[in-house]
Amino acid sequence: MGAINKPSLRLWFPCVRQEWAGLLVASAMASLPAGALAADPSCTRGAQQAATVNAQSVKTLVVSPFGRPETGWKFYELLIANEVGTNCPAGSAGFADALARWQGGHTLEPTGIMNELTLDALKQTWQQRRPFVLATREGCPEAPEERMLQRAAVSESYGGKTILLRPKALAAYRQMAEAARKAGLIPRGSALFSIFSAYRSPAYDAARCVRENNCQGLVRATCSAHRTGWAMDINLGAAPGFTPDSSADANRLYISQTPIYRWLVRNASRFGFVNYAFEPWHWEFVENARANPDVHN
Repeated sequence: MGAINKPSLRLWFPCVRQEWAGLLVASAMASLPAGALAADPSCTRGAQQAATVNAQSVKTLVVSPFGRPETGWKFYELLIANEVGTNCPAGSAGFADALARWQGGHTLEPTGIMNELTLDALKQTWQQRRPFVLATREGCPEAPEERMLQRAAVSESYGGKTILLRPKALAAYRQMAEAARKAGLIPRGSALFSIFSAYRSPAYDAARCVRENNCQGLVRATCSAHRTGWAMDINLGAAPGFTPDSSADANRLYISQTPIYRWLVRNASRFGFVNYAFEPWHWEFVENARANPDVHN
């Protein structure tokens, strides 16, 4: 299977027994920041029966849009709400109505109820906005010559790592970071929003895959978007006990509820960025995203 879907890993939580995975997710849920979506009076009007189903399934429905089973679709809630054009939470009638309209416009039964078929259609919509995904249909894209890349400032890198990006991508990142600061989302002197991974040479990725014995897994692909110089991983924080790049469900869920991630979902396309939906920290610069009103994040 290609890098687009990145098939599942055997273990969901590295170094953690599988039966503890649910406890870790529950623990992360308990320590989440304030809710990502705030209900308003309009959210109470609409398909109440569908809302009741969604309120339960958001925590319990087993889904695997990227090839790895996940319990519930809470992690994707904000991405879905943004896609279907609502600010209402998953368990509300307003969310169900907006979802039904989206389903009807995408050749799905407009029930307003989230299911695997609908989530897969959403995933395909998100993936098609990534030029890298489209390019991989013809093979793995060529990497740029490193002399064409620009080095980020030390203050922009996480832990002082060397960060290389295409100049347009780095310039757009700087504009986005400045907007996030003005919005009060990045504390002065904080490492929040710094870049912890950007350009990685094909040779580096190949050696890392072999070294970690995970050359075509969900979190490590032989053909990575990072080879293009357009992709970057941004530090959005981490759940207690995890690192910013941990793909454990508990960590992904935690990040998906943070103010900085919520802001990115709503605003990143203004600066030309689209998201790899499985990884809340992974953003790719798309030159025409700012001019395309159909591009959301």
